[in-house]
Amino acid sequence: MEPYIHRVHYYETDKMGVTHHANYIRWMEEARIAFLDALGWNFARLEQSGIVSPVTAVSCKYAASTTFDDAVAIEVAVEAFNGVTLTIGYTMRKADGTVACTGSSEHCFLSHEGRFIRLKRDYPDFYAALMAQLPQEDS
Repeated sequence: MEPYIHRVHYYETDKMGVTHHANYIRWMEEARIAFLDALGWNFARLEQSGIVSPVTAVSCKYAASTTFDDAVAIEVAVEAFNGVTLTIGYTMRKADGTVACTGSSEHCFLSHEGRFIRLKRDYPDFYAALMAQLPQEDS
């Protein structure tokens, strides 16, 4: 899939002109939403289907700073998925290809009532779309 592009806004920077670290996690959410949309499962469809997907863990490793008006390309990849828990990896690159940040987020799937959902049984199309994104093992 094509990387999600985020252009750094002025308000996302600190007094030194560097992007505040908390914004990278927001960008992961933006990229995740675009990723799900590209899979055909945007948030509106998920919610209409009765699925909520809270974040259960997040990590972020900063490698290079970004500044106002930088274009940051965010590559999204499914790292792990077992039908209940989904881990998504993110690589954020500056325009010159320098890695600015890497991270991951972990999610579970719940009904609107807060009960765990087994996607394979309850939403096989969504399950298949996520499974198709798993990295292929080398033979």
